[in-house]
Amino acid sequence: MEIDSFFAGFFSGIFLIIFLIGLRLYLAKRANPSFKRIRGYLDLIPSLTIEQREKLGEIRKVFLPKVAQLREELRNKRRVLAGLLFSALIDKMAIAQKMEEVTALQMKLEEEVIDHILEEKMLLNREQQAQFYQIIIDQFRAGGLGVHGVGGRWEKERG
Repeated sequence: MEIDSFFAGFFSGIFLIIFLIGLRLYLAKRANPSFKRIRGYLDLIPSLTIEQREKLGEIRKVFLPKVAQLREELRNKRRVLAGLLFSALIDKMAIAQKMEEVTALQMKLEEEVIDHILEEKMLLNREQQAQFYQIIIDQFRAGGLGVHGVGGRWEKERG
């Protein structure tokens, strides 16, 4: 009988822990609306109309795959660069060439993001543009391209 009581208590404790963790996650998500994953800066502006959100969706269908491809190319080139840097034989010409390729891709990514920001800005009214401006300033201050790049405050939330 003691073993039955032990298992009953053990499983009750496990159930209670799982329940409390679930409750905590539920309450955190409910209390913090920004807890949800965002796909872009404009997701942080709650006053977007349905029409604005639809147009934004159309813009993202083109933009997000393009940026994803650039980021993947950057990762691949950086891996090659790392290999060159830590190779037994140092080839400075190959390192310089790969560094130029990485720099060119970074510039291309930055250009795409800037064009995208300008395109998104055209969807917004004056008040929304002011909010958008503050979001962009915060991202530039953080030193990254945020959701679309390789840094910034929301990069970790994207998962």
